[in-house]
Amino acid sequence: MSTAIKGNILTPEGWVSGEVRFGKRIDAIDGGATDPAINSDDYIIPGFVDLHVHGAGGKDVMQGGDAPQVIAKMHAKHGTTSLLATTMTAPPEDIVAALKAIGAACANPVAGSARILGVHLEGPYINSGKLGAQPPFARSATLDEVNKLGEHAPMRLITVAPELEGHLELVRQLADAGIRVQIGHTMGSYEDGVAALEHGAAGFTHLFNAMNGLHHREPGMVGAALAHAQYAELIPDLLHVHPGAIKVALRAIPHLYCVTDSTAATGMPDGEYMLGRQVVHKCMGGVRLPDGTLAGSTLTMDQALRNLVSLGLDLADASRRVSTYAADYLGETQIGRIAPGCFADLVVLDRNLNIKSVYIEGEACDLNDA
Repeated sequence: MSTAIKGNILTPEGWVSGEVRFGKRIDAIDGGATDPAINSDDYIIPGFVDLHVHGAGGKDVMQGGDAPQVIAKMHAKHGTTSLLATTMTAPPEDIVAALKAIGAACANPVAGSARILGVHLEGPYINSGKLGAQPPFARSATLDEVNKLGEHAPMRLITVAPELEGHLELVRQLADAGIRVQIGHTMGSYEDGVAALEHGAAGFTHLFNAMNGLHHREPGMVGAALAHAQYAELIPDLLHVHPGAIKVALRAIPHLYCVTDSTAATGMPDGEYMLGRQVVHKCMGGVRLPDGTLAGSTLTMDQALRNLVSLGLDLADASRRVSTYAADYLGETQIGRIAPGCFADLVVLDRNLNIKSVYIEGEACDLNDA
């Protein structure tokens, strides 16, 4: 059955005022070029793609069981149509249990829920000196271990600290195997970052956070990203990164894209929640460990979009940074854009950028209790 919706449609070629027709995939886009600033219709933009999701709705990925499905359903209400379920640094048995649940969720998608593309393995292959909110189970990686973990769920993205012994060669091996490797939770230098990029690393995990900052005589890992990266993820909740630093990254990194780093506290009232094996506290719009360390966020991608626009980005640019660039980064050509043949993953926004409806593969999501 075909559905048609009308509005200001953001296509790869620009804004079109008209109609998009779709079933599971987009059939056609009819209309003419428009300037949405002088056209009062709703905005129709690509569904959001979030590559760093720990939780939502009171559930944490590391809990296993039905946690991935609950998380995917909650984020769909906020316009996320594809995501990577993101793990924590933890003992091996905890990671395996979480991966098994993610693998089952990937194989059995639930209607009205964001598509789970696979895993972002954020730990444990990070530097114990830059844990951030990660528990103290960091260790070096081996290719054999990564391959065994990949038997449980699709391994799409792995965060590593490249300065650890053996990790540069691992970066090359993982990149050759088609897995995206990001630099993060690292004490590495500018030179370590450049070397990792030369070995096949493709991006940076939550840019600025849990890495050495920029100094004019020691550029650090942030300097390596700003000088050389084509892609990096950033948390635009306006708590993790100052708006001025976001603007620096936007000028320096062509395909900077946004993630939520969302936790179980997302969409929930203030209180205590779990992040891996740790208790975190939601209050005043943020999530923190008992010592005050930021521990993920309560951000949703629709709010990320609004935050980007509040910083001065036009809606088309902001949309690309919450959808298209992340899809491109993973090599996903059928999501993150509104074009014939692509999946009908669509978000309809009113003129205040609030969500009116969400479609995933052409099916309207239930936004009640969003």
